[in-house]
Amino acid sequence: MNEQIKHYEDKLKYEIDSWDLNESLKVSDSIIVIDARSKSAYEHERIPNSINIPHKTMNDNTTKNLPKNRIYVTYCDGIGCNASTKGALNMARLGFQVKELIGGIEWWIRDGHQTHGKNARKNKNIQCAC
Repeated sequence: MNEQIKHYEDKLKYEIDSWDLNESLKVSDSIIVIDARSKSAYEHERIPNSINIPHKTMNDNTTKNLPKNRIYVTYCDGIGCNASTKGALNMARLGFQVKELIGGIEWWIRDGHQTHGKNARKNKNIQCAC
């Protein structure tokens, strides 16, 4: 297989954008979204129905009650933060199927999706330009 094709197939296998995540959450309960940031960042603003497991605390004990037959999507602040990458790596090492949210909560907000938390925002119903 062409290396370039494999590269792009792998990106789609292991990454997801906010539009695709939002659409997937509407039709499936097989995805669990993990905020890999600190508890205070999670309380300030988060993707609705996400759970908070800071990447530094991900281990067998903190993930023992999570089903292995789900797809987990990790996120952090955005492109300047690598907590989602560290979280995705940790979850993969623990045996979970995981994807990373491209652009984190920053692009989730930019794309007009609703958030929860102290700084909650309403859905702006922006259409994907993809």
